[in-house]
Amino acid sequence: MAFYNGFLLSLSLCLDIGLANMAMITLAMSRGFSHGFWLGVGTCVGDLIYAVLAMAGMAILLQFETVRWSLWIFGSVTLIWLTVKMGLSALRAQGGELDGMAQAGGRWRLFGRGMVLALSSPSAILWFAAVGGAIIARQGADPLNAGLFLSGFFTAGIFWALVLCTLAYQGGRLLGEKMVRFSYLASALIFAYFACYVIYQGYGEFVLGAP
Repeated sequence: MAFYNGFLLSLSLCLDIGLANMAMITLAMSRGFSHGFWLGVGTCVGDLIYAVLAMAGMAILLQFETVRWSLWIFGSVTLIWLTVKMGLSALRAQGGELDGMAQAGGRWRLFGRGMVLALSSPSAILWFAAVGGAIIARQGADPLNAGLFLSGFFTAGIFWALVLCTLAYQGGRLLGEKMVRFSYLASALIFAYFACYVIYQGYGEFVLGAP
Protein backbone atom coordinates (compact mmCIF):
# COMPACT_ATOMS: atom_id res chain seq x y z
CA MET A 1 0.00 0.00 0.00
CA ALA A 2 2.84 2.41 0.81
CA PHE A 3 4.46 1.75 -2.59
CA TYR A 4 1.14 2.36 -4.34
CA ASN A 5 0.56 5.61 -2.41
CA GLY A 6 4.04 6.86 -3.28
CA PHE A 7 3.53 5.97 -6.95
CA LEU A 8 0.23 7.87 -7.20
CA LEU A 9 1.51 10.89 -5.28
CA SER A 10 4.53 11.15 -7.55
CA LEU A 11 2.30 11.00 -10.64
CA SER A 12 0.33 13.97 -9.32
CA LEU A 13 3.59 15.93 -9.32
CA CYS A 14 4.67 14.65 -12.75
CA LEU A 15 1.37 15.62 -14.39
CA ASP A 16 2.15 19.29 -13.83
CA ILE A 17 3.25 20.82 -17.16
CA GLY A 18 6.24 22.62 -15.71
CA LEU A 19 9.93 23.13 -16.29
CA ALA A 20 11.12 19.54 -16.18
CA ASN A 21 8.41 18.19 -18.47
CA MET A 22 8.99 20.88 -21.09
CA ALA A 23 12.74 20.25 -21.00
CA MET A 24 12.26 16.50 -21.44
CA ILE A 25 9.84 17.01 -24.34
CA THR A 26 12.19 19.45 -26.08
CA LEU A 27 15.25 17.24 -25.71
CA ALA A 28 13.50 14.04 -26.77
CA MET A 29 12.09 15.75 -29.85
CA SER A 30 15.30 17.47 -30.92
CA ARG A 31 18.07 15.11 -29.75
CA GLY A 32 16.46 11.74 -29.28
CA PHE A 33 14.84 9.59 -26.64
CA SER A 34 17.95 8.92 -24.53
CA HIS A 35 18.76 12.62 -24.07
CA GLY A 36 15.30 13.41 -22.76
CA PHE A 37 15.23 10.29 -20.62
CA TRP A 38 18.55 10.98 -18.86
CA LEU A 39 17.37 14.48 -18.07
CA GLY A 40 14.20 12.87 -16.74
CA VAL A 41 16.17 10.53 -14.48
CA GLY A 42 17.90 13.58 -13.03
CA THR A 43 14.57 15.24 -12.30
CA CYS A 44 13.41 12.03 -10.59
CA VAL A 45 16.41 12.17 -8.27
CA GLY A 46 15.80 15.87 -7.61
CA ASP A 47 12.19 15.15 -6.70
CA LEU A 48 13.32 12.25 -4.52
CA ILE A 49 15.67 14.59 -2.63
CA TYR A 50 12.73 16.87 -1.89
CA ALA A 51 10.65 13.86 -0.84
CA VAL A 52 13.35 12.73 1.60
CA LEU A 53 13.67 16.27 2.96
CA ALA A 54 9.90 16.44 3.36
CA MET A 55 9.99 13.17 5.26
CA ALA A 56 12.74 14.61 7.47
CA GLY A 57 10.84 17.83 8.15
CA MET A 58 11.38 20.10 5.15
CA ALA A 59 8.65 22.44 6.39
CA ILE A 60 10.89 23.30 9.32
CA LEU A 61 13.76 24.24 6.98
CA LEU A 62 11.49 26.56 5.01
CA GLN A 63 10.87 28.56 8.17
CA PHE A 64 14.45 29.86 7.99
CA GLU A 65 14.74 33.07 5.96
CA THR A 66 18.22 32.14 4.73
CA VAL A 67 16.88 28.95 3.15
CA ARG A 68 14.05 30.82 1.43
CA TRP A 69 16.45 33.52 0.20
CA SER A 70 18.78 30.85 -1.23
CA LEU A 71 15.95 29.05 -3.02
CA TRP A 72 14.67 32.33 -4.45
CA ILE A 73 18.03 33.46 -5.82
CA PHE A 74 18.99 30.01 -7.12
CA GLY A 75 15.63 29.50 -8.80
CA SER A 76 15.54 32.99 -10.34
CA VAL A 77 19.02 32.73 -11.85
CA THR A 78 18.34 29.24 -13.21
CA LEU A 79 15.04 30.29 -14.80
CA ILE A 80 16.54 33.39 -16.46
CA TRP A 81 19.40 31.29 -17.86
CA LEU A 82 16.98 28.70 -19.23
CA THR A 83 14.77 31.38 -20.82
CA VAL A 84 17.72 32.90 -22.69
CA LYS A 85 19.13 29.49 -23.63
CA MET A 86 15.89 28.16 -25.07
CA GLY A 87 15.10 31.40 -26.90
CA LEU A 88 18.52 31.48 -28.57
CA SER A 89 18.22 27.80 -29.46
CA ALA A 90 15.04 28.45 -31.42
CA LEU A 91 16.42 31.56 -33.16
CA ARG A 92 19.63 29.80 -34.23
CA ALA A 93 17.92 26.76 -35.72
CA GLN A 94 19.56 25.84 -39.02
CA GLY A 95 19.73 22.90 -41.35
CA GLY A 96 17.20 20.75 -39.56
CA GLU A 97 19.12 20.74 -36.28
CA LEU A 98 18.52 22.82 -33.20
CA ASP A 99 21.15 23.53 -30.56
CA GLY A 100 19.57 22.91 -27.21
CA MET A 101 20.20 21.98 -23.65
CA ALA A 102 21.94 18.79 -24.69
CA GLN A 103 24.48 20.50 -26.91
CA ALA A 104 27.46 19.78 -24.68
CA GLY A 105 25.94 16.87 -22.93
CA GLY A 106 26.75 13.37 -22.07
CA ARG A 107 24.35 11.43 -19.93
CA TRP A 108 25.81 12.62 -16.63
CA ARG A 109 25.61 16.28 -17.61
CA LEU A 110 22.00 15.77 -18.65
CA PHE A 111 21.38 13.94 -15.39
CA GLY A 112 22.84 16.88 -13.45
CA ARG A 113 20.78 19.41 -15.37
CA GLY A 114 17.68 17.40 -14.65
CA MET A 115 18.42 17.57 -10.93
CA VAL A 116 18.92 21.35 -11.16
CA LEU A 117 15.60 21.71 -12.97
CA ALA A 118 13.74 19.68 -10.36
CA LEU A 119 15.33 21.45 -7.41
CA SER A 120 14.77 24.94 -8.85
CA SER A 121 11.26 24.40 -10.23
CA PRO A 122 8.87 26.81 -8.46
CA SER A 123 5.90 24.53 -9.13
CA ALA A 124 7.71 21.59 -7.51
CA ILE A 125 8.75 23.67 -4.50
CA LEU A 126 5.18 24.89 -4.07
CA TRP A 127 3.84 21.35 -4.46
CA PHE A 128 6.14 19.95 -1.78
CA ALA A 129 5.61 22.89 0.56
CA ALA A 130 1.83 23.09 0.25
CA VAL A 131 0.61 19.64 -0.83
CA GLY A 132 3.05 16.75 -0.95
CA GLY A 133 5.24 17.64 2.02
CA ALA A 134 2.58 17.08 4.66
CA ILE A 135 1.49 13.78 3.09
CA ILE A 136 5.06 12.49 2.71
CA ALA A 137 6.01 13.49 6.25
CA ARG A 138 3.36 11.13 7.63
CA GLN A 139 4.98 8.17 5.84
CA GLY A 140 8.28 8.39 7.71
CA ALA A 141 7.33 6.92 11.06
CA ASP A 142 8.13 3.34 10.06
CA PRO A 143 11.40 2.70 8.13
CA LEU A 144 9.94 -0.11 6.00
CA ASN A 145 6.88 1.92 5.13
CA ALA A 146 9.05 4.93 4.30
CA GLY A 147 11.28 2.84 2.03
CA LEU A 148 8.34 1.40 0.12
CA PHE A 149 6.76 4.83 -0.23
CA LEU A 150 9.95 6.41 -1.60
CA SER A 151 10.48 3.45 -3.94
CA GLY A 152 7.00 3.96 -5.38
CA PHE A 153 7.60 7.69 -5.62
CA PHE A 154 10.82 7.23 -7.62
CA THR A 155 9.40 4.44 -9.81
CA ALA A 156 6.51 6.65 -10.90
CA GLY A 157 8.95 9.36 -11.94
CA ILE A 158 10.96 6.93 -14.09
CA PHE A 159 7.76 5.55 -15.61
CA TRP A 160 6.59 9.07 -16.47
CA ALA A 161 9.94 9.96 -18.06
CA LEU A 162 9.81 6.83 -20.23
CA VAL A 163 6.28 7.55 -21.45
CA LEU A 164 6.77 11.28 -22.00
CA CYS A 165 10.09 10.93 -23.83
CA THR A 166 8.77 8.13 -26.04
CA LEU A 167 5.77 10.22 -27.09
CA ALA A 168 7.90 13.33 -27.64
CA TYR A 169 10.51 11.42 -29.66
CA GLN A 170 7.88 9.89 -31.92
CA GLY A 171 6.20 13.29 -32.28
CA GLY A 172 9.49 14.90 -33.27
CA ARG A 173 10.08 12.27 -35.92
CA LEU A 174 6.61 12.67 -37.38
CA LEU A 175 6.26 16.45 -37.23
CA GLY A 176 9.83 17.50 -37.93
CA GLU A 177 11.80 20.68 -37.27
CA LYS A 178 8.85 23.07 -37.10
CA MET A 179 7.42 21.21 -34.14
CA VAL A 180 10.81 21.12 -32.45
CA ARG A 181 11.23 24.87 -32.98
CA PHE A 182 7.77 25.45 -31.54
CA SER A 183 8.70 23.31 -28.54
CA TYR A 184 11.76 25.46 -27.89
CA LEU A 185 9.74 28.67 -28.15
CA ALA A 186 7.04 27.27 -25.86
CA SER A 187 9.72 26.23 -23.37
CA ALA A 188 11.27 29.71 -23.45
CA LEU A 189 7.88 31.33 -22.80
CA ILE A 190 7.13 28.98 -19.91
CA PHE A 191 10.56 29.56 -18.38
CA ALA A 192 10.11 33.33 -18.79
CA TYR A 193 6.72 33.19 -17.09
CA PHE A 194 8.07 31.24 -14.13
CA ALA A 195 11.12 33.53 -13.91
CA CYS A 196 8.91 36.63 -13.70
CA TYR A 197 6.61 34.91 -11.22
CA VAL A 198 9.42 33.77 -8.92
CA ILE A 199 11.24 37.12 -9.04
CA TYR A 200 8.03 39.05 -8.38
CA GLN A 201 6.95 36.82 -5.50
CA GLY A 202 10.41 36.83 -3.95
CA TYR A 203 10.75 40.61 -4.30
CA GLY A 204 7.44 41.09 -2.57
CA GLU A 205 8.36 38.72 0.28
CA PHE A 206 12.03 39.51 0.85
CA VAL A 207 12.42 43.14 -0.25
CA LEU A 208 9.08 44.89 0.15
CA GLY A 209 8.14 42.73 3.09
CA ALA A 210 11.48 43.20 4.86
CA PRO A 211 11.28 45.10 8.13
